Amino acid sequence: MSEDLEQALKVERHPERAVKDRDVALAILGEGLICHVGFVAAGRPWVIPTMYARDGEVLYLHGSPASRMLTGLAGGIEVSVTVTLLDGLVLARSVFSHSMNYRSVVIVGTAREIVDPDAKLAAMRALVEHVLPGRWDEARQPNSKEMATTLVLALPLDHLSTKVRTGPPSDGAADRSLPVWAGEIPLTLTFGTPRADALVADPVLPGSVIAQTARGVRG
Repeated sequence: MSEDLEQALKVERHPERAVKDRDVALAILGEGLICHVGFVAAGRPWVIPTMYARDGEVLYLHGSPASRMLTGLAGGIEVSVTVTLLDGLVLARSVFSHSMNYRSVVIVGTAREIVDPDAKLAAMRALVEHVLPGRWDEARQPNSKEMATTLVLALPLDHLSTKVRTGPPSDGAADRSLPVWAGEIPLTLTFGTPRADALVADPVLPGSVIAQTARGVRG
């Protein structure tokens, strides 16, 4: 890793929240659903939310070949991808010390386009299965025309930074005796009751949906 990239990934603000354990980073990527992709195009900074999937040591992104983001990334511009999981609100005795409990991963590097048909199809499968395991085999899979109009990129997980905050508020000593309620409000991503499309002739839920709704929460 170059010295400038290593410095860029160093956690300067609250370094005690930096996590070196790579398995923690991979678990965060496995649980998240949305990433934010940061890049510079035409001299302007952009941050685009999109879905993703991790497969081994790469992160997959996909979309239309007309996408400014994907065409720019395929052309070799550097990219920063962030995945954040919000775990709770942290309410302190002072407004200054309010915070949030969260887990985040920042990945930086250069993505490459996947052109091999089999590898591209495998990446598409990974993207679908990341969102809802088991769904790939339940639905019609993409045909050649659809694959031709889809750009898939792979970003290596060579350079990443992980940051986690957990626990109660961190009030200063002078504030701890204030008669103000302080504590945590946990947050989770939950799945509600599925609603079938009105055009569905058979309302029986598929296995992927049953399994996810039975779990209730993502993760």
